[in-house]
Amino acid sequence: MNIIRRKEPVIDSGNHCRSHCSFLKLHRQSEDKESGGDIMRSAFHDILIDCPVIAAVKDDEGLEKCLESESQIVFILYGDLIRIPQMVKKIKDAGKLAMVHIDLIAGLSGKEVAVDYIKQETLADGIISTKMAIVKRAKELGLVTVFRFFVIDSMAFDNIRKQYHTVQPDVVEILPGLMPKIITKVSKLVSCPVIAGGLIADKADIIGAIEAGATAISSTNQKTWFI
Repeated sequence: MNIIRRKEPVIDSGNHCRSHCSFLKLHRQSEDKESGGDIMRSAFHDILIDCPVIAAVKDDEGLEKCLESESQIVFILYGDLIRIPQMVKKIKDAGKLAMVHIDLIAGLSGKEVAVDYIKQETLADGIISTKMAIVKRAKELGLVTVFRFFVIDSMAFDNIRKQYHTVQPDVVEILPGLMPKIITKVSKLVSCPVIAGGLIADKADIIGAIEAGATAISSTNQKTWFI
């Protein structure tokens, strides 16, 4: 089964990832100090399109399992400041991109210095956060940024629009992800890729989110990592 996107099929007979060339390119360029964050962001966007299923891990069992999947991007949704460097390294050693949800890492404050710690003490490619100051600092440091929003009422749209234009994150993630009309509306509010996260459980959910306008989905449901 193929999902046809603007560029090329992204899910094909169980092989939902075709980003190996872009991924290797990103790593070569990210190691070049002269390349800057813009090149990494561009390559990150390419991977989102080519490999739209993001493995979101919330425990050690999930961390080990995601390494066996074809998902090229991993969202780390747990951990503490002692373990996070090793967790990120394990993901990187498996040839995947590691994105740390700073708000969920025990021992890190909600202040900008937490981003400096991730940048200096880990090999993380980027961060996820619901906090504007955190996303802003991460952009300053050249990290890929995912600005996460919970859409719980109509006021969320105005909040997304204002904060997006203020910070200009690389990616916007909205939760829950099973709201096609909401995904479509948000994708028109922002000019960056939109990730649908939360409650994504099967192939139908993935197809629905992407057809509604999402570039990719994130899920803690391990079954989706192997579709």
